[in-house]
Amino acid sequence: MIENVLHNNELLAIIVSHRFSEAGIHFFTPDDLSQQLAYMRHPAGKEIAPHVHNPVPRQVHYTQEVLFIRRGKVRVDFYDEERNYLKSRVLEGGDTILLATGGHGFEVLEDLEMLEVKQGPYAGDQDKTRFEAVDKKQLRVEK
Repeated sequence: MIENVLHNNELLAIIVSHRFSEAGIHFFTPDDLSQQLAYMRHPAGKEIAPHVHNPVPRQVHYTQEVLFIRRGKVRVDFYDEERNYLKSRVLEGGDTILLATGGHGFEVLEDLEMLEVKQGPYAGDQDKTRFEAVDKKQLRVEK
């Protein structure tokens, strides 16, 4: 229900299945990742103390993004830093993915609604380098 997508022991992504459901707080990311991802399930009446977040200087080198698939299906194609295709996964409504390193591309398989969260501010064309997608005959969609 939680999958770490790895290549050469490097974390490409974390996929949280819509089937995941455990009480409490579960962080899926290591503390040093610049984007943190957690799941929380609490019973009615649980209180979380009011708080503010302190200004803490952070240095972010790469944009990491989290996609929340609300409905539909999308195939995510993973690439290494040299733009070599690695493998693919299909996500569906309720799934969440944190894209940490490497490259990625998408094909919408069913009408899709999703939310994206990533570090800002957005740097426009400086933020990404586009490249040619894998030939569909070479796709390796893993379950």
